[in-house]
Amino acid sequence: MSNSVQSDPFAVVREKLDQAVTILEEQGLDLWLTFVRETTQVKDPSVDLIVGFDLTWQSALMISRTGERIAIVGRYDVDNVKNIGGYTTVLGYDESIRGPLLEQIQRLRPRQIGLNYSESDPSADGLTHGMFRVLANILGGTEYAVRLVSAAPVVATLRGRKSRTEIERIRAAIDTTEEILQQVRAQVRPGMTERDVADMIHGMVEERGLGTAWEWNFCPIVCAGPEGIFGHRMPGDNRVQEGALLQIDFGVKRDGFVADLQRTMYLCRPGETEPPEEVQKAWAAAKAAMEAGRAALRPGVKGWEVDAVARETLVEAGYPEYKHAFGHHIGRNAHDGATILGPKWERYGTSVEGVVEVGNVFAIELGVYVPGYGYIGCEEDVLVTPEGAEYLSQVQEEIWCIHPS
Repeated sequence: MSNSVQSDPFAVVREKLDQAVTILEEQGLDLWLTFVRETTQVKDPSVDLIVGFDLTWQSALMISRTGERIAIVGRYDVDNVKNIGGYTTVLGYDESIRGPLLEQIQRLRPRQIGLNYSESDPSADGLTHGMFRVLANILGGTEYAVRLVSAAPVVATLRGRKSRTEIERIRAAIDTTEEILQQVRAQVRPGMTERDVADMIHGMVEERGLGTAWEWNFCPIVCAGPEGIFGHRMPGDNRVQEGALLQIDFGVKRDGFVADLQRTMYLCRPGETEPPEEVQKAWAAAKAAMEAGRAALRPGVKGWEVDAVARETLVEAGYPEYKHAFGHHIGRNAHDGATILGPKWERYGTSVEGVVEVGNVFAIELGVYVPGYGYIGCEEDVLVTPEGAEYLSQVQEEIWCIHPS
């Protein structure tokens, strides 16, 4: 957790509530309903967007395209929700949410009610089957029982369209991540294991009172030498060695938002001043492919179209295609839902059909394995603007050379 003090902890929540009304109007959805209970046990991801803390009893968070924001919560959550300052109406209850929920829906008379379920976007799939059954029972016998639709397009847009405060916090997380990676660059030495490198990074994170962008034991990912295995894995016993590559995938979590960067280093042998030619050639191909993908990343394109440009550029340079998506949203999480910049593989579902928007923040990444040396990983964080995609991170232009001490 961050040790910084936020003067207004709910500023970002109010920004997201305002955005939600605009998005409902754009998409023609009358009412978006987030229906939850005991969120410390099962958290609907949208609660972080529109509340910012956990709720206890059954709760209904209703946002109307008319601008009304209505929260129906248990008695002991009322004051907390009022303190957000973003809800026009906050109602408490004791014995049952049924009465006030039905009363508000009947008053608003929505033609459709959007619920949080999706087959492709986990960030929009927060409504549990049990809570859907509870809601179906409450609405049973009313005309609204057949007006339920997926709110996934609303959630995807709201989560992906970063507000001013969200972008500021992501920038801060990126700055801190880069600072730590530069310290690693100065301190890493041959003979260290992947686990040693990870422990060093964890110490730097703890010194700053922060968290990691994904699960602690897997962040950072450290891939040392030709035996290192790239992927979502815990650092192991492979050693950093001269004449080989070291790749690190890492980000901090600060004030609730994350960064996600990769940096590649080469441990020079005595007398070497730069990486071998085959390593430099692979680096140039990976960088060219990533730049081609970034150039294709602009408002209005679909996720798969961006991935196709980067993937084809790398393959045409004579290297195997990477077995993952080219890019993913970052924000509250390292994989922050909504549009994925990936190929039309079944496992990505419809997420690759999403359309890129101004305000989206992506981590873009790809890599090349160089036999005998190890893995080259390129990953930077970018913000989509009306003109295209601009880097938020300080781009690694060359492999970082670590010279013998």
